[in-house]
Amino acid sequence: TTRGRVNGSARDDDIDFPILGLYLLERHGAALSPQHVADAWTALFPIQQVFTAERAAYINIVEGQPIELCARRRNPYREWIGAQIRGDIFGYVFPGEPAKAARLAYQDASLSHVGNGIYGEMWSAALISCCFATSSAGEAIEASLAYVPQRSRLSEALCWVLELRDKEPSWERAIAAVRERYGHYNWIHTINNAALVTAGALWGEDDYTKSVCRTVMGGWDTDSNGATAGSIAGILAGPEGLPAHIIDPLHDRTRSAVFGFDNSRISDLAARATALA
Repeated sequence: TTRGRVNGSARDDDIDFPILGLYLLERHGAALSPQHVADAWTALFPIQQVFTAERAAYINIVEGQPIELCARRRNPYREWIGAQIRGDIFGYVFPGEPAKAARLAYQDASLSHVGNGIYGEMWSAALISCCFATSSAGEAIEASLAYVPQRSRLSEALCWVLELRDKEPSWERAIAAVRERYGHYNWIHTINNAALVTAGALWGEDDYTKSVCRTVMGGWDTDSNGATAGSIAGILAGPEGLPAHIIDPLHDRTRSAVFGFDNSRISDLAARATALA
């Protein structure tokens, strides 16, 4: 999948988790619980295809640990980005209803994460939900802050990037400032990557390609950040705003490690999410 040789999608956990989330919502809806998530992981998702906090929680699940301990026991990754990448589907299924999206994102995230790790998924779910009911990424980001605890480090980072947008017109200088301020975090931590996603969305000026590319070019967890930025920009752009040179080479198919979903049609997955919404 290098430039000029894209012929279909590549499998990635940032694709697998929205697919698995769709499966969970079709079966459990608003009654979704961490136990439901754990059962789906062990039934449908190979352990070697999940990483960091998810793998640590997975091991705890198969060892028979109580569900409420799976996020904490032997899990040094529990505030990393793994939960944040799982929030998209809740935003898709609850368009314009960020409170509902964030509540179910909490149920999903709490299996493997704590603190800012959970807040990251709640934020991404709420943000994507807000995109359906706002006219710009800036409006959606501001609205999403209501679903992040105000005194958390994640809230501080998101507010700081919003304030920076009013002071710094240059994307290059903005990204340098983000990297300087939050570069002490691990490269796959929730907080620094959420700041990059926010910057990419704001300085992307509601253009799909610019938003995704600037987010990815910011570095750190590029596939995770690009996926979230794509959800934000894609919703705001609508189907007619998705550039053909990016969409057409996928041939309406996605690879997946989730059992029963490999080579699914993207349009079919979208229709199923829409039916739930």
